[in-house]
Amino acid sequence: QVQVVESGGGLVQPGGSLRLTCAASGSIFSIYTMAWYRQAPGKQRELVTTITSGGTTNYADSVTGRFTISRDNAKNTVYLQMNSLKPEDTAVYYCNLQILTVARTVEFVWGQGTQVTVSS
Repeated sequence: QVQVVESGGGLVQPGGSLRLTCAASGSIFSIYTMAWYRQAPGKQRELVTTITSGGTTNYADSVTGRFTISRDNAKNTVYLQMNSLKPEDTAVYYCNLQILTVARTVEFVWGQGTQVTVSS
């Protein structure tokens, strides 16, 4: 089995920064693409950013230049550095990991979600 735990959310003022962490553990052989999604109240979940096993990144237009995704393969961990935060960034943030298990099956595993609130 695989467990994924997120941390790092909270309340921040507009213009501030937060760093989210998503760590996986368990029967992991390797992790392919790692992604962050977010869901604001009353809205659908949307893709924020992805990073491949080779380090290629992609960002939604709304966060380009402000958010940075990175990964530490040795720790099976993905990070989301969020700078210049805006009220419209308020949402529950979820990580999603494409995991190759030791049994050589591929699983897409979600984190539990962490609340980010940007408000003065």
